Parts: sequence; structure tokens; C-alpha cells
Amino acid sequence: MNRPLIKEYSFSGEEYDELRRIIGDRVGIALSDGKRDLVYSRVSRRLRARGLSSFAEYLALLRRGDEEELAELVNAMTTNVTQFFREAHHFEYLMSRMLPEVIGEGSRDKVIRIWSAGCSSGEEPYSIAIVLAEFLDRHPGWKGEVWATDVDGAILRQAEEGVYSIDRLKQVSRDRLRRFFLKGSGPNEGKARVGKTLRDLVQFERVNLIEKWPVRNRFDAIFCRNVIIYFDRSHKGQVVEGFSEHLRPVGHLFLGHSESLHGLTNRYRLIGQTIYRLR
Repeated sequence: MNRPLIKEYSFSGEEYDELRRIIGDRVGIALSDGKRDLVYSRVSRRLRARGLSSFAEYLALLRRGDEEELAELVNAMTTNVTQFFREAHHFEYLMSRMLPEVIGEGSRDKVIRIWSAGCSSGEEPYSIAIVLAEFLDRHPGWKGEVWATDVDGAILRQAEEGVYSIDRLKQVSRDRLRRFFLKGSGPNEGKARVGKTLRDLVQFERVNLIEKWPVRNRFDAIFCRNVIIYFDRSHKGQVVEGFSEHLRPVGHLFLGHSESLHGLTNRYRLIGQTIYRLR
């Protein structure tokens, strides 16, 4: 006979409501009533790590403005599911359509800039960098920059390290593996590390999309895939409107397969499968 699960900590509805308000205010993630068990599972780890005996104590810690713990809470609640060349049609469009158009524009500073917003453990920005490196090989005199950002500091450190198990590189061709990755040996057997060519193209930085962005340049494209799906409607609109202010006049916005701009903004037009362009 199955026994009912006995939870380690009590977790009242009021405590859940306060936690999801804090999470919503901090990073814009909208948590429904159905996410209560998920929040319990992830945040209870923080209680253990801090040696706390209740959610009430944890909330008191957050109310006191403990910035380190607020950052840990964000890390705990951020979903990081990604892979190399996920939604492959985006990278095919980047190589065959968008990048040639950028080159064809002519008068500009000859730097192609792409923002990977919500870069998670790095697979997306490194995939972009692979395409960019291959394209730049055929266009001497041009340079490329990928700005990779995420709200989760821990996952950013992992992305900067750029070490992946071989089974996470299944979507990377053999030729690309040979050119852009260093194969591990000894204690690193079964792993590969991103090589210098890609590292030189990608810069990582912690950015919270619902706070002020330290943007220094306009971008030719912004990849923000499977990120705004977690935001409430207000923050979704705020973010995509903000992107429009930091794109070049013919800039592109790439969203995730289940995301849409319908009803959020009129600044873009749909030109492909979850590919948008400024009007």
C-alpha cells in the first residue's frame, strides 16, 4: 500500500502566496496555484542549506533583504532546459537569410551583434557563435559578438566554463566538434570543452530582464526563446517592447516554439516560424 507523502516542512497557502509574489517581483515569473509543489521542492533545499526549520523563517530572511539569498532563490526557481541547435530552423535562417542581409546593408561598423537573452547553460549562444564563425570565415573584414545573459548566476558560471558531456553535443556535427571543441581525456573523458574561437565571440553577463539592462549597442538579432513564456502578461509586453528599442532598424527577434507576440506589441511582424522582424 502506498503511504501519503509526509513533507519535511509545513507550507501554508499564505507562505506560498508571499513566495510567488517575491519571485514575480524579482524576475517576472508568474506562478500558478498548480506550481505549489514545485516551489516547495526547490525552495526546501534552500531551507536545508541555510539550516532553517520553517518557511516562515525563510520568508523572514527574504524580508530582511538578504540579497545573496534572493539570488539563490532566483537560481532555484529558474528552469534551465536547453540543447545545442535547439529549434534548428532558427539557425538555418540565421545562416542562409539574416546574416547575408546584414552584410548586404553596407555602411555600418562591420560588427554583427547578437543577444542571447536567457542563455541558460550556454548551448544557445555557443550555437549562435558556431554559425557566426562559419559565416565570418567567408567575409573577412567583418567581426561578430554574442552577448549571452541570464538571471541565474550559477548557470552562467557553468556556461562560461563551457564544458559539456559528449551526449549533450549530439546535435553538433562531427566537423563542428573537431573545429570548435576540445575533447577531454583522463578525468575529463566523455566531455568536451568549447574552444577559443567560440570563447572569443561570446561574452557572458548576469542580466535580469525585468530590470534595467546594461545594453551598450544595438543588435542585429535577439534570441529570447522559452523565456517569456514564464512571465506574466505585463512583463512579457515590457520585455518585448524593450527589445525593439535595442534592435537595429531591420533587426530580428527569435522566440521559442510555444511563444507568440500576439496581443503584446505591434512593433514586429511575423516572417517565419517564431521569427519576427521590426516593422
